[in-house]
Amino acid sequence: QVQFVESGGGLVQPGGSLRLSCAASIREFRIYHLGWYRQAPAKERELVARIFTTGATTYAGSVKGRFTISRDNAKNTVYLQMNNLKPEDTAVYYCNYAPPRTDWGQGTQVTVSS
Repeated sequence: QVQFVESGGGLVQPGGSLRLSCAASIREFRIYHLGWYRQAPAKERELVARIFTTGATTYAGSVKGRFTISRDNAKNTVYLQMNNLKPEDTAVYYCNYAPPRTDWGQGTQVTVSS
């Protein structure tokens, strides 16, 4: 069964940075498009960033220029570098296929607060 295990979240002040990691137990990891998603309290889960098998990326407008998604196919891992964090980035962050099509992992909590 495919599993995504997210890590790297925490409490950070506005303007700070975090790097999230997601280890995936996927055969042939390199052939799949992957995404980072987030869900804030009382809000729907949303796509934050997506990386295609080619390495091309797309971002939600709210994070463009601040977040960077990347992947290491040799390590079956996808990353999300988050810079200049804002309180509105507070959420639980998840990774999954893009579009998502398997069970969600536990996610990693990101809290941006002074």
